Amino acid sequence: MTSIAPDWRITGGLTEYPAALTAMQQRVAAIRAGTASEQVWLVEHPPLYTAGTSAKPEELTDPGRFPTFAAGRGGQWTYHGPGQRTAYVMLDLTRRHGRVPAQDIRCYVNGLEEWLIRTLDRFNVKGQRREGRVGIWVTDPATGGESKIGAIGVRVTRWVSWHGAALNVEPNLTHFGGIVPCGLPQFGVTSLAALGIPASMHDADVALRAAWREVFETDAGPRPP
Repeated sequence: MTSIAPDWRITGGLTEYPAALTAMQQRVAAIRAGTASEQVWLVEHPPLYTAGTSAKPEELTDPGRFPTFAAGRGGQWTYHGPGQRTAYVMLDLTRRHGRVPAQDIRCYVNGLEEWLIRTLDRFNVKGQRREGRVGIWVTDPATGGESKIGAIGVRVTRWVSWHGAALNVEPNLTHFGGIVPCGLPQFGVTSLAALGIPASMHDADVALRAAWREVFETDAGPRPP
């Protein structure tokens, strides 16, 4: 079984966060109304911090460093900035997408995780889930410690998804220092560049598109967590 592919949009330059929120809200309403197709929108943002619905004020440790925004998605504090590919995923979850069944938010989040894992596979990087920790994790070959390379944060409005995922390609990792990323101070943050993978944003986009087909458009969908 195959699924109809969403509109795949890539915006160059840096997209201001309020403009992205407005665009997503409009697209979600149009999808719900049946006047627009589903969409995966890939952007980069200027440096900023976003607060999910579970964000704690004390975990914004440097509030004057970058602009902050209430995102309205699930999760806690997240950094967005240049060198990070942010993927906004707007799907009608009342229907099936590949191996992700209709109206199953847990399986949808699992699908987003699998999407990032399969994307990383293309760079010979082993991304993994961790029980009780949202996002995708890798083991640092130098230290043996675990670091986060991909973030997941979603919102679903009347069964249409928005927000989505972010993959660290080559961001300035010191910028994460103004928050406690996802409320987990004991773990670090990494990127493809920090792991010695010289990937461009275009390389990441190609990998994301190919992995998307495997997870959301065909039966070769998410593996069990």
